[in-house]
Amino acid sequence: MKPRLHRPRELAQRLRRVARLRPSEVEEYLEANPEVWTALAEASPHDAADILESVSPDTAGELLSPLDRGQSAPILEELRDELAAAFLEELPLDEAAEVLEEMAATEAVDILENMETETVEAMIDLMDEPAGSEVSRLFHYPSDTAGGLMTTEVAALPIGLTAGEAIERIRTIRETVEDLTYVYVTDDFGVLRGVLSFRDLVFVRPSVGLDEAMEASPVTVHTLADREEVSELMQRYRLMGLPVVDDLGHLQGMVTYDEVIDAVQAEASEDFAASVGAGAEETIYTAVLSSVRMRLPWLTLNLLLAMVVAFVVERQTGIISAEPVLAALMPVVALLGGNGGVQSLAVVIRSMAAGDLPRARIWEVLRRQVSIGLLNGAFLAVAAMGLTVALLSFGVFSSNYGAAQVAPVVGVTALANLTIATLAGAGIPMALRRMNFDPALASSIFLTLITDVVGFGGFLMVAAAFL
Repeated sequence: MKPRLHRPRELAQRLRRVARLRPSEVEEYLEANPEVWTALAEASPHDAADILESVSPDTAGELLSPLDRGQSAPILEELRDELAAAFLEELPLDEAAEVLEEMAATEAVDILENMETETVEAMIDLMDEPAGSEVSRLFHYPSDTAGGLMTTEVAALPIGLTAGEAIERIRTIRETVEDLTYVYVTDDFGVLRGVLSFRDLVFVRPSVGLDEAMEASPVTVHTLADREEVSELMQRYRLMGLPVVDDLGHLQGMVTYDEVIDAVQAEASEDFAASVGAGAEETIYTAVLSSVRMRLPWLTLNLLLAMVVAFVVERQTGIISAEPVLAALMPVVALLGGNGGVQSLAVVIRSMAAGDLPRARIWEVLRRQVSIGLLNGAFLAVAAMGLTVALLSFGVFSSNYGAAQVAPVVGVTALANLTIATLAGAGIPMALRRMNFDPALASSIFLTLITDVVGFGGFLMVAAAFL
């Protein structure tokens, strides 16, 4: 592989593609051509970060080491936060602090959240002002709040300016403010008084004052508001940015649309992980022992609940001895209930995450889910009975009692399990929320208990009554 260097961005993209398939080849090439790596890092930090994530950690560290802080900071911003944190921890504290100074404060905080508090405080203490104060202030906001999501680099102008003066002022701050979608207007005390889009500001006559052109009393969010509230407000009012204020209304920053998208994706992935008993913060790169600590408690609970199912089944082993085909049909009923319950669970958790499930509509939602379970259950009960009859009639399965007696057992329990599972899939996250727990908290584990008890134990109880 001998790509030319006169187009470093194209070379970076090619190396990124190769690194995902044959990382060792890229490692050898970059180690042999350090000047190429330096040029790539400067020309395309995003592609350089993708290359680092594809190669081995040792090679990535060797590639980052010779870069100056102005080159390494943009790359670290593009890396996964936990990987960037690991690289920073390998540096001396003073060098790590210098790299953090080159980053946007919000990006620096995202990385620091993956480090020990003592290390973070030491790095912040070594940072020059005003970067150190800015990072320190943002770091103390929880990551899932508006304060943790906001950027402090906003276009904030005093209310006494005219539109023409405001545009001239923006020309001087555009180097430090990346997002100029909105211009916020504050009074002498920093209290937010109004907002107008940059597009509207451009078309206002230069002599018109900002107090006349702005939209007064804009939609705001408190620094400690949950990210769900931030997302809901931005979707409801179709905003590209949401101003963040403190208790007294002072403008603290702005949550951008991109940050909200990232937050919603993060929450969705955390909810999915929590619903199956994995750690909400766990990724494929989490340390082995940390992953074990996150998963083991829920797996232990799963074992205990499985013993409940085993106990229920053991009480009915007599009917299995009398009709062995029941052992083959039991998993069918349990599987149908499990899938139906998970579908209901996913719909309800997604609605909760989007804020679409107010408490006043809980009973309506439960009734709707039961209706869905009954209709699906009725159709699948008939289908299951038909398939059971066919398999027994053609000799695929053998029975001591005959198809006419075994098929109704499958049909009745399929209908019951799907109905109960759909109700449980909707009810479990609602019950958890009512008890002030995370609605996604290992919901599937409790759902599995219910569907297995009904699918196995209930199936055998019905069989004992019918046969």
